[in-house]
Amino acid sequence: MNVTVKNILAVITGIAVGMTVNMGVIMLSGSIIPPPEGIDNTTMEGLKAGMHLFEPKHFIMPFLAHALGSLAGAFVVAKLAASNQLKLAVGIGVFFLLGGLANIFMLPSPTWFTVLDLGIAYIPMGYLGWKLTSK
Repeated sequence: MNVTVKNILAVITGIAVGMTVNMGVIMLSGSIIPPPEGIDNTTMEGLKAGMHLFEPKHFIMPFLAHALGSLAGAFVVAKLAASNQLKLAVGIGVFFLLGGLANIFMLPSPTWFTVLDLGIAYIPMGYLGWKLTSK
């Protein structure tokens, strides 16, 4: 198979895996750490309205969703890509970082969480995903 085609398929697969992991963690999060009373976490409007009620513990699962999604996607890309594994794995981190930035504008969060999330959950996890595949 052509190297370019293989890399494109690896990136598509990595994005799909990363998104699946991210959504899986988010779907489980309410049963692990329930949201505050009266919060409708099924809609963006409900989350915005109740964000002031969230405690630090309520940000653990979103952080893990972002970090583990990026890590899983980068790992898959680094495993499947025919070349440029590091660049593609970090590229997955950048892709998810762009999603994280969009999320911050749609759903404002505390500054400490924004800094932690943007600083650790994306590009460093992309690098770590690659590092876990290197020999």
